Amino acid sequence: MKNTLAKLVACAVLGGSLSGCANMDESQRTTATGAAVGAVAGALLGTVTAGGNKGRSAATGAAVGAALGAGGGYLWSRHMQEQKAAMEQATQGTGIGVTQTADNQLKLDIPSDLSFDSGHYDINPALHAVLDRFGATLIQNPVTNVRIVGHTDNVGGDAINNPLSVNRAAATRDYLASRGVASNRISIDGRGSHEPIADNSTVAGRAKNRRVEIFVAEAPR
Repeated sequence: MKNTLAKLVACAVLGGSLSGCANMDESQRTTATGAAVGAVAGALLGTVTAGGNKGRSAATGAAVGAALGAGGGYLWSRHMQEQKAAMEQATQGTGIGVTQTADNQLKLDIPSDLSFDSGHYDINPALHAVLDRFGATLIQNPVTNVRIVGHTDNVGGDAINNPLSVNRAAATRDYLASRGVASNRISIDGRGSHEPIADNSTVAGRAKNRRVEIFVAEAPR
């Protein structure tokens, strides 16, 4: 493990000039970059807090920081790279974006015209086909887990919007489960109107805020 981690850090720091770096696949190079960043941060932390053992603590901090940097919170593995490619193919031409978050999750950004009507948690029919294809990618890649977060606009108070946001996430989970995705792979949450991404004072802004965010991740084992 130490030798592998050292190689990952060296490859990232040296820009791939180390012998054998060229043979690393994309997921390994991504891990190497995170490892290098984590190693530098860990070394600095070790130096600051070391006291009389700066050399030893800096080395320890670098190793710990590299491990954290490589993980990035979640694994970025061949499975996740394949999941990303499958999600991009499944959403092609739909206006739905697939992005990688800083902690190595994949996020589906669903536009307002595919989400929910004001005050409702019924999934718009336009989203069905996308969820069908998305569900198929999850079935093909069973090592990943899904987190669905529901959101609302600011029409109505928390007593209405908080449960509405949870119901939107639950409706999305239930739809995916009806298409064969194991429900124990899916967690849900609701944020009410507290995390808007657009101006709630306009019709267009409120429409953008009526949404679910879908995250896919592979947890370290």
